Amino acid sequence: MRQYFKIGIVFILALSSLQFNSCADPNASKYTNDLAGLKKELADKRTELRTVNQRIKALQDSIGILDPSTIEVKRRLVTIDTVNVKNFKTFVEVQASVESDETSNASSEQGGRITSLLVDEGDYVTKGQLIATTDMEVVNKSIAEVEKALELATDVFNRQSNLWKQNIGSELQYLQAKNNKEQLEKKLESIRFNLTKANVYAPMAGVVDMVYTKQGEMAGPGAPILKIMSTGVIKVVAQVSEDYLKSVRRGDRVKVEFPALEIERNARISSIGRSINAANRTFSIEINLSNKGNKLKPNMMSIVHINDFSAKNAVVVPTELIQQDVSGNSYVYIQEEGNDGPIAKRVFIETEEVYEGETHITKGLDGGEMVIVQGAREVSDKEPLKVLRIDDAVVESPTN
Repeated sequence: MRQYFKIGIVFILALSSLQFNSCADPNASKYTNDLAGLKKELADKRTELRTVNQRIKALQDSIGILDPSTIEVKRRLVTIDTVNVKNFKTFVEVQASVESDETSNASSEQGGRITSLLVDEGDYVTKGQLIATTDMEVVNKSIAEVEKALELATDVFNRQSNLWKQNIGSELQYLQAKNNKEQLEKKLESIRFNLTKANVYAPMAGVVDMVYTKQGEMAGPGAPILKIMSTGVIKVVAQVSEDYLKSVRRGDRVKVEFPALEIERNARISSIGRSINAANRTFSIEINLSNKGNKLKPNMMSIVHINDFSAKNAVVVPTELIQQDVSGNSYVYIQEEGNDGPIAKRVFIETEEVYEGETHITKGLDGGEMVIVQGAREVSDKEPLKVLRIDDAVVESPTN
C-alpha cells in the first residue's frame, strides 16, 4: 500500500510540473520585453514559486505522517574534547621589588672639605679602595701649634732637668716640666695620626649607588659621603596578604618574574616576616637570588608567583564551558550515546579552584568524558548531535 502511495505522489508532482510548463507559454504573450513587463513577469513567477514550495512542504509533512522513517532527524553540529585529569595548581601574584642584600656608607672619620672624589655613581669599587680625600689644613695647623708648644716644653724640661741634677730647684718643678713635655708629645702623636684619616676607603666591595657629598663640599665626622651596594646577591622583597599565611612556608619554591627584562627565575623563599603589618594586613617575604652580570637592579619591580593550592589527579575543564541554571547550579554538557546516535547530556558538577581559564571539578565528572566544547551554549539536554573532535573541527561556529 505504501509503495502505491509513493508512486501516486510522484505522478502528482510530475503532472503538476507539466501543468506548470504548459501554462507558461500561453501566458508569455501577455508580457512585454520592456522594464515594466519584465518586472511584472518576475513578480508572477515568484508567486507561482511560493505556491509550489508550499505544496512541496505539505506533501513532505503528509509523507512523514504516513511513513515516519522518511523524516530526517536534525542534529546539532558540535565539537567535543576529552575531560582532562592532571595535577592542578593555582598561584597568587604578588608585586615585589629588588633590594640589595648588603649596603654600607663610606664616611670620613675626621671630617673636612672633600678635596677629591675618585668615584662616580655606578662605579664598581673593591674593599679598601681609596675613594676620597679630605682637607687636613686644620689638622696641619694644630700640628704646627703643638710642635711649637712642644719645642718650648722640651726646652723647659731640659733646663729643669739640668737644675735638678745640680740639686737646684724643687722636684715638683721638675715633674711638672716633664709631664708637660710628655703630654704635648702624646697630643702631637694623636694629631699626626688624624692625618691618616684624610683618606676615605671603601668599607666593602660593590657598586656606588649614591653620592651624598660632592667634591669641594664639607663632610662632617662620620657623615656618609657615598653609599656602596653589593649587587652580586640581591633579594626580592614582597608584601603578602595575611590570607595566604597558611600557604607560604620558608623554603617553598616560587617563580619570580622581572617584566622589564622579560626574565623569570625559580627560587626558594629565604625568610618570612615575623609580624603582620597593622596598616595593610600583610607580612613580608624575601627571596635571595644570585645576580650574575648585575642585570637585576635595586628597586626594580618584580612579580612573585606563589603556589596557594595544589591537587593531584584533578579533573579539570575549561571554565568557559561551565554554565549555571536559574538556581545557580553549575553544569556542563557531555556527549552520550542514545538509541539513534550521540546525544547531549547535562551533567551537574561541583567546582573548587579556578586558575588561568581552567576549573577544578570535585564532583560530577570522573575524567575521560567527552565534553561538548563548540556549541555548548546552544545545545539542550537529550538533543541529537553531529559530533566532531576538537582537533578536526573547523574554526567557524557550529550550526544546525
